[in-house]
Amino acid sequence: MDPERHARRSARRHGGEPDDFYALHAFFDVTKELCSDNRHRLLHNAWGIRRVVLPLFGPHVPLTGGGRARTKDVCEHDHVLADFRGLYLPTLADFTGAIACEPDEQARFEEIRRPYLGDDEVVRLLLSPYAVTGHPQALLVTHNTWFLAEILPRVFPHTSRATPAGVPPSELFARMRFELWMDNGASPPPSAPRAIHGARRIEKNRAAHPPADHIERIS
Repeated sequence: MDPERHARRSARRHGGEPDDFYALHAFFDVTKELCSDNRHRLLHNAWGIRRVVLPLFGPHVPLTGGGRARTKDVCEHDHVLADFRGLYLPTLADFTGAIACEPDEQARFEEIRRPYLGDDEVVRLLLSPYAVTGHPQALLVTHNTWFLAEILPRVFPHTSRATPAGVPPSELFARMRFELWMDNGASPPPSAPRAIHGARRIEKNRAAHPPADHIERIS
């Protein structure tokens, strides 16, 4: 779905005009510059919304004619869910779990991060993909030249550098498998079965062990 269709969807749900939402939806899909298939959706998850989109666009989208829409709601319901048939909100770990891990590349990431040491907020953002996924290879998401040259300076303007060192984005996608769930939710992402299994287990436990007051009523 292109940004214009997403924007029209947002205007129907929240009011205002499609132009109120176009820049937000266009930014979400800027990663198409890096990859021509649906592996590009690195921002289509809670990490991308919380760590990148919200700092750039703020918590609310002002609407033509007055009022405002919650940025998080627009991102989740009008963009991510819309791209996954209304079924799934993938996690960053779903994406980074499809990236091949290479041994002993921590030193490489540490060297890329070196110019930002001492700036705790910046370093925290650069490390956040690993923090939320536990995947060392997830650092490719923030330690590539696109993120360091295009995204980081927008979140933290003082970090602007003419030619920051980083991993080529092409390497990130060369190491990422294309999986069926990325194709507009054709199958569940890895995070979905765990959630479904957990819900079913809870229901089974409730059925096997009803509350005491329920036991007393039927005895």
